[in-house]
Amino acid sequence: MKMGIHPDYKQTTIRCACGEVIETGSTRPDIKIEICSKCHPFYTGKQKLVDTSGRVDKFNKKFGM
Repeated sequence: MKMGIHPDYKQTTIRCACGEVIETGSTRPDIKIEICSKCHPFYTGKQKLVDTSGRVDKFNKKFGM
């Protein structure tokens, strides 16, 4: 590796909007995120099916389900 061309890799703190704090390594000093695995609907099991303009009902009518 060439000296002086790579960014400094150091310990950093990632903070989520829900309050979760994760310690990891990065080239950025502090990282703020809006959503993490603790509060994301896919990982928490609180995911909802969003039916826009009745598409699910339209599909069920069309195919007799």
